[in-house]
Amino acid sequence: MVAVGNQSWGVNTELIGTAQHQEAVRRLRASYDALEPGSSVRLAKRTSNLFRPRDAHESAGLDVSGLGAVISIDPLGRTADVQGMCTYEDLVDATLPHRLIPLVVPQLRTITLGGAVTGLGIESTSFRSGLPHESVLEMDIFTGGGEVVTARRPSKGPDEHADLFATFPNSYGSLGYATRLRIELEAVHSHVALRHVRFADTAALQGAIATVTDTGEWDGQHVDAMDGTAFEPGEYYLSLAQWTDAVVSTGSTTDKPSDYVGQQVYWRSIQQRETDLLTTYDYLWRWDTDWFWCSRAFGAQNPVVRRVWPRRLRRSDTYHRLVGLDRRFAIMDRLDRRAGRPQRERVVQDVEVPVERLGEFLDWFDAAVGMRPVWLCPLRLRENSAVVEERAPASVSKPWPSYPLRSERTYVNVGFWGAVPVGDEAPNSTLNRAIEDKVAELEGHKSLYSESFYDPATFDRLYDGANLAAVKKRYDPDDRLTSLYDKAVRQR
Repeated sequence: MVAVGNQSWGVNTELIGTAQHQEAVRRLRASYDALEPGSSVRLAKRTSNLFRPRDAHESAGLDVSGLGAVISIDPLGRTADVQGMCTYEDLVDATLPHRLIPLVVPQLRTITLGGAVTGLGIESTSFRSGLPHESVLEMDIFTGGGEVVTARRPSKGPDEHADLFATFPNSYGSLGYATRLRIELEAVHSHVALRHVRFADTAALQGAIATVTDTGEWDGQHVDAMDGTAFEPGEYYLSLAQWTDAVVSTGSTTDKPSDYVGQQVYWRSIQQRETDLLTTYDYLWRWDTDWFWCSRAFGAQNPVVRRVWPRRLRRSDTYHRLVGLDRRFAIMDRLDRRAGRPQRERVVQDVEVPVERLGEFLDWFDAAVGMRPVWLCPLRLRENSAVVEERAPASVSKPWPSYPLRSERTYVNVGFWGAVPVGDEAPNSTLNRAIEDKVAELEGHKSLYSESFYDPATFDRLYDGANLAAVKKRYDPDDRLTSLYDKAVRQR
């Protein structure tokens, strides 16, 4: 770590440079050329943050070794050139020594930049900075046709690949894979001061979200980041963050930043204290240590277990591997059957609903699903999204057509992750199907990283299937990449 005062500014990560990057792209091309003509194309990767099953593949995948690093950083221009398989953990380690971070840093360390752009990502700065793909200036995309094309954010007029640039977000590799992305960065301070503001009803909660989004302030104080937690009906919190260097460095316990990688658990602190202080680094990964609240399923939040659970393994990817083992061997299902407990339906989803419909969704969710806590993350598209729409080809009717949120509207991401005892109905995914219907009714959208059950017509209506098909035909003429519907719903 690079220490500045009492703040850790990340790791002095070595940048790989352009030559090394080009060599990695050459290996990627060679692995494509080695595939059987006409065979399907996929990535050869061992890890994933997806929560939907995928068919086993016998064929070799594309070689992405050497595509997981930062190429260069321009501290003055506040940009970075980053390889597509670079994790946000490694990206932040490279940018923080310059006191810079990506405009949106998704909450889990091992999410990759390319994954967040092609599969969407969100975090507490999204109420002012939108989604990760909105801070992309240009990207090199390896297409299903075996070419690398550079798609840029339109500036003075339509770009040759403006259709690919606009359609790539939420395409999940169905249009190609990003090998390099140039992104905007923003300046941060050494610490983050938090206020956990409680609300007793959803009307007040909705009003507060709208106020902060519109003004960037709450109760006369500037807000740099905002997310929320709904614990129970009538117990809602907004966690309002402000970047700050105003920390007394005397060793006083009053100003000592909290440590939620140790014995304390971040999400529980939201109910326990009105204010808090974290280093910027720890704030960015505050949710990762316990995978929000999901680590409790493994006993990792039990004080006795936590003392012996290695600190280096208190990470979301550790828990994700444990979930993978459970799914592979059906451990919990067997234990439930042995104990006579009803079968459970896994409900792991993130949805976006308009802020004015948030209370309606939460009330319905309490009655129909009954899972708490849930995460709340306000979102509004950036103004430059309108420019992307304005200068895109006529076929692109909305900004980011594969996930067509309205640019003038404020949404709230609601994230819920767990399992609900439902008995014999579990294999039918009744709750997940009902959630899809309710979100569509409320004019929202659902992320596709987990299981989906839409019929083809509904899917095409929600995610602009006609535009996806047209762009795919241009850049994958031999249909070697799996379509988005097949990936997200048919799980191929």
